[in-house]
Amino acid sequence: MTRSSTDALARRLARYDRVVEVGIGRRTDVAAALAARGVAVVATDIHDRPTPEGVAFVRDDVTDPDPTVYADADAVYALNAPPELHRPLRDAANRADADLLFTTLGGDGPAVPVDREQIPGDTLYRAVDRPDGPR
Repeated sequence: MTRSSTDALARRLARYDRVVEVGIGRRTDVAAALAARGVAVVATDIHDRPTPEGVAFVRDDVTDPDPTVYADADAVYALNAPPELHRPLRDAANRADADLLFTTLGGDGPAVPVDREQIPGDTLYRAVDRPDGPR
């Protein structure tokens, strides 16, 4: 992910007070940028991962999520989410009454209905099939 992509994602996600990043892995730049902007960030992964200062970590699997991890989120986001996780991501976000935003791997398209937003070097997808519409 380029610096301009990270900055654009952080600007876009900073609209939310509380976010959950699903599958943080070793890419912590966006979470760190959000925390630096005062956004409350919880990062999840199926493996224990170190996170930057100001970012809470919870081990969770979005295919069998702990609803309490997502309960207070305004948005759930994932970077480079593979198509098989798009529906579980959407479901976790919907249960929390949160928006879902994600990027995909290379040429993978979204597996759920979305709006598209071009950001430098990538496309940000926002799921649009929330029962009450987007925030």
